[in-house]
Amino acid sequence: MKLGQKLPLAFALAMGLMLAGALFGILRLDSVIDATANKASIEQAGSAITLSVIVLLLAAAGGMAGAFWLTRQIVVPLNEAVAVANQVAHGNLSAKISSTGSDEIGQLMRSLQEMQANLGKLVSNVRQGSESVATASAEIAQGNNDLSARTEQQASALEETAASMEELSSTVKQNADSARQANQLALSASSVAVQGGVVVNQVVDTMKGINEASRKIADIIGVIDGIAFQTNILALNAAVEAARAGEQGRGFAVVASEVRSLAGRSAEAAKEIKTLIDTSVERVSHGSALVDQAGSTMTEVVDSIKRVTDIMGEISAASNEQSQGVAQVGEAVTQMDQTTQQNAALVEEMAAAASSLRGQAQDLVKIVSAFHVEGAAALVASSAPLAQQGHLAVSAPSARSAPQAPPAAARRPIAPAPQAKPAPPKAAALPKPAPAARPKAPAAGDDEWETF
Repeated sequence: MKLGQKLPLAFALAMGLMLAGALFGILRLDSVIDATANKASIEQAGSAITLSVIVLLLAAAGGMAGAFWLTRQIVVPLNEAVAVANQVAHGNLSAKISSTGSDEIGQLMRSLQEMQANLGKLVSNVRQGSESVATASAEIAQGNNDLSARTEQQASALEETAASMEELSSTVKQNADSARQANQLALSASSVAVQGGVVVNQVVDTMKGINEASRKIADIIGVIDGIAFQTNILALNAAVEAARAGEQGRGFAVVASEVRSLAGRSAEAAKEIKTLIDTSVERVSHGSALVDQAGSTMTEVVDSIKRVTDIMGEISAASNEQSQGVAQVGEAVTQMDQTTQQNAALVEEMAAAASSLRGQAQDLVKIVSAFHVEGAAALVASSAPLAQQGHLAVSAPSARSAPQAPPAAARRPIAPAPQAKPAPPKAAALPKPAPAARPKAPAAGDDEWETF
């Protein structure tokens, strides 16, 4: 029976009982009056009055019973609905709601029960999503801190590499300059060696001419020796003829003797000169052989110097190419260093954003924790180890020692990263349902939350 039917029925029943009692009392009063008028007995009048009072009492009791029944059917379910609404308002979504009737109150209780179940599911999903976001943000913060440390190490290593490349570039430039100077010296030595080879060839030709002249002198000395020998024979013949002439040929004999003596001395001098000329010819021949060897050696020296000059030219060209290559590598390393510095600044921004996201996720977890749903104790128990793990994961990078910069490279200051604006937390559930508890950090978006 509907509530709209119960109220008129109960009101009609109470009014009917009261009217019936009143009518019965009036009738009994009329009968009493008639009995009094007719001078009936006093006992009959008293019994009539008593019966009237009893009927009135019964009518009043029936009215009270109807009012109590009406209160039980309307006020008590409304009080239960108000109590359930108060519990939901205070965040308790685990209260039991019973709905047995089919009237409006029963429909209201069933609607409250359905609302409580839907709110419980929504709060559970939001709690799991916020805990997953908190865990993911803690892991992102840890990864960003690790990435920041590694990026700083890369930046310091690139700075050292850039300094080393600058030193290597200067060294290669010095080597290229030295190779260029050596190439010029080799070219000068090659020209000097070529000139020396020409002079040695001229000396060889001169020694050959001296050797030919010495041979001609030896031939002339041989002719002079033959002339002296023939003169000696002629002088001997003249002496023989002078001896035959006797006194008349004595003067001629003296002249022949002198001529013979001169011829002998000329022959001896020619022999000595021939000996000297032969010795000189031998020495000239030996010197000519040595000069020939020196000429061949100078030719080899000239060829070697030419090869050295060619090699030095190749070394000079290679040194120039190396210098250009090292300069290009230095520019590339400088660009990589700048990019790494920018990456380090970006990583710091990401770390700040992840930290802000983690704080907002923790705020969301705390806000959602105000609602009590079924299975909340199991969720809290499962999230406690992950909260400790998230706290350790976030605090671990801060305790990590900073990377030591190599002493050889002059560190350039890293541009400070601007403070990232905190992104509003998303309610989408992630695969990991466990939260990452961490001491609450002041987030810029705390005033954006609304309480339920």
